[in-house]
Amino acid sequence: MENWNALESDDGKIVRRKLSDQVLERLREMIVRGELGPGDLMPSERDLMERFGVGRPAVREAMQSMHTLGLITISHGERARVSELSADLMFRQMDMVARMLLSSSPDNLEHLKEARRLFELGMVRIATRKAEPADIEELKSLVHAQRSKLGDAPAFIQADMAFHGKIAGLSGNPIFSAISDAMLNWLFNYHADLLHWSGQENVTLSEHDRIVACIAAGDPERAAEAMRSHLDRSNDLYRHHE
Repeated sequence: MENWNALESDDGKIVRRKLSDQVLERLREMIVRGELGPGDLMPSERDLMERFGVGRPAVREAMQSMHTLGLITISHGERARVSELSADLMFRQMDMVARMLLSSSPDNLEHLKEARRLFELGMVRIATRKAEPADIEELKSLVHAQRSKLGDAPAFIQADMAFHGKIAGLSGNPIFSAISDAMLNWLFNYHADLLHWSGQENVTLSEHDRIVACIAAGDPERAAEAMRSHLDRSNDLYRHHE
């Protein structure tokens, strides 16, 4: 049977907390304080049992929760290691809930498309101000690579995501990059209809060329207008699953 501790809440009521939850909280504190850093081996089960004065079940459950949260990686036959905290990790933890939310209602997909539209317009403006000649060449290369994927819908879509991801990456802000990756991956669930495009791939490539040309010209507003036109057209291709 799981052990519980009783605490008093602010309103005077007794709150029962599982020991494993308390161990989880202590382990997270160790990471936040820097006592355990990215790549470090986690203490052994025995060490944690002695340190916290709890049994093996509480430690194992807490460690499994840490693994589920992405805070540590557990490999068979090896000690667990601390994961690197990043914006990507934060959004990966949201992934399952986001996918369920989007699948539950057509309205949620429309909300996501609206959010992505505003986000991408902001990203392309920032990219236009920050892009160096090497960045322009990379964007051109990404469009060229996408053009080479004509006829291979899944690869074409992945190349499309790489293009938009590069634009977000030019911000230099890892949170923006993580948001871009998350939104694009969530929308990827609704690409089923894209596999039946008829000539839309070439339209997409032309629009990407125009976006790159506006970024290269250093005109944020023209770049935003090119992105707006692109998204207004392509957003209609994302459909809620029936």
